[in-house]
Amino acid sequence: MFIGEYIYTIDKKGRINVPAKFRERLGEIFFITKGLDNCLFVFPEAEWRNFESKLKQLPLTNRNARAFVRLFFSGATECSLDKQGRVTIAQNLRDFGELEKEIAIIGVSSRIEIWSKNNWDKYNDSANISYDDIAEQMAELGI
Repeated sequence: MFIGEYIYTIDKKGRINVPAKFRERLGEIFFITKGLDNCLFVFPEAEWRNFESKLKQLPLTNRNARAFVRLFFSGATECSLDKQGRVTIAQNLRDFGELEKEIAIIGVSSRIEIWSKNNWDKYNDSANISYDDIAEQMAELGI
């Protein structure tokens, strides 16, 4: 399980350090793709394959399903860590996530999210304001 929040910087070559607590769980091969809310999703290989199989079941005739699958897979990159525990983020993904200098790496159970620190701070500010509302909606979902 991935949990926690870590603040790092991205270097000029587009490399980021992956928190030591996340490295073993990620495994040798993992996948980075465009996420939601202008962040990047990072999946260990097993989680990637699981999500991939769910996406394959979406109806090809549904316009929104096609669009989501296109965006999800077209932005994806197969990755591995270097000897220093870093990964290079592809330029198209850095652009999508607005990753320039400071970044936030957060654990979200079965995946990691990579945010620009600025976007993460904005998201947190808005999420904290509506935290009680979100909690009420989760109760409706059985949480």
